[in-house]
Amino acid sequence: MKKPVIAIDGYSSTGKSSISKVIADKLGIVHLDTGALYRGITWFALQNCLNDNGSINLEGLFSSLGQIQLEFKNNDGELVLHLNHTDISKEIRSNEVSSNVSLIAKQKEVRDFLLHSQRSLAEKGGIIMDGRDIGTVVLPNADFKFFLTASIDERTKRRYNELLSLGIEAEEEQVKENLIIRDKIDSEREIAPLKQADDAIVIDNTNLTKKETIESILSHIKNF
Repeated sequence: MKKPVIAIDGYSSTGKSSISKVIADKLGIVHLDTGALYRGITWFALQNCLNDNGSINLEGLFSSLGQIQLEFKNNDGELVLHLNHTDISKEIRSNEVSSNVSLIAKQKEVRDFLLHSQRSLAEKGGIIMDGRDIGTVVLPNADFKFFLTASIDERTKRRYNELLSLGIEAEEEQVKENLIIRDKIDSEREIAPLKQADDAIVIDNTNLTKKETIESILSHIKNF
């Protein structure tokens, strides 16, 4: 029997990725963190495609996409992102990447570069993908679609604590400002904006624990 294809979209720091990992383990399916892929390309751009003023040279990035090899490798049960065979799982969570990833993610050339590989991975079923346009653009025919949301203050707290746990220095107000700016850019971009699919199940987890959010999602999938 074919295993389900699950799309989880939503705002930054609603727990999409960590929740998807747990659900993948429980259902015995593959988890793909699409946000990490965009962060990986952003990290590449910051290292290799800067203008003299320190801004990202988009044309330089587009012409360099063929040099980018992104892959997830299993590290003690956890899928870790590698860029050209180098582990960049910590680097992609930096404030610098967070401040630039929305610019990269709204570029058609970048989205087209990643779209084909994402769809190919989902063809055989048995995958859960999280991002911002999975249910609307990448996997419009997914068996299940969820959209996660939470208050800006709660998301700020989660993101701030995540950065501290990674040993990354951060100021809570700056984290909040980054999230607000990213919400605006992601929601208003012309290509594949962040939005809820018409047939998605919305879960506001402002007052839910991670465990409660997972149980809510699984309750909708259990009869598949």
